[in-house]
Amino acid sequence: MRIVGGSLGGRLLRPNMKGWPTRPTTDISKEALFNILHNRIEFSDVKMLDLFGGAGNHSFEFISRGCNDVTYVDLHPKCIHFVKNQAEEFGVSDSIKVIRGDVQKFVSSCKVNFDYIFAGPPYPLVWLKQIPDLIVKNELIKEGGILVIEHNPTHDFTNHRQFIEKRKYGQTIFSFFAP
Repeated sequence: MRIVGGSLGGRLLRPNMKGWPTRPTTDISKEALFNILHNRIEFSDVKMLDLFGGAGNHSFEFISRGCNDVTYVDLHPKCIHFVKNQAEEFGVSDSIKVIRGDVQKFVSSCKVNFDYIFAGPPYPLVWLKQIPDLIVKNELIKEGGILVIEHNPTHDFTNHRQFIEKRKYGQTIFSFFAP
């Protein structure tokens, strides 16, 4: 994995993913997503939440593009350890708050709201279809904010009341939602 743009562009993320319960977003689909976001948000003004953060791919991409208010959430200790070490190595520890915790519990108890939320859950996650409703119900997304969920063709959000569009890159789909 590599950071595709911004001040950290070209830097590699090389976690030892043996035993990780994650699926990294491919560079091609991530680059396409960030091309879309580049025209919709001002990265330096965004408060960003990365749910199911894994290797921190999206968090570091936002920081690289000027975001200095990133909250990363993942349950798995190897992911947490990697992201903390990577943030330190990149010199961006002040821009990222790393939280080890269950995403569903975090979303249900969080009292902060965000301009942009990215959720890259495991595709077989039992409650994946509930993510948009849980985020909206708990008021995690600001008015005018964007929620993006990465999923595969097994899931379809086109009939969700907050759904605004989807973009497909091979088997990777990004569904966009607005409150």
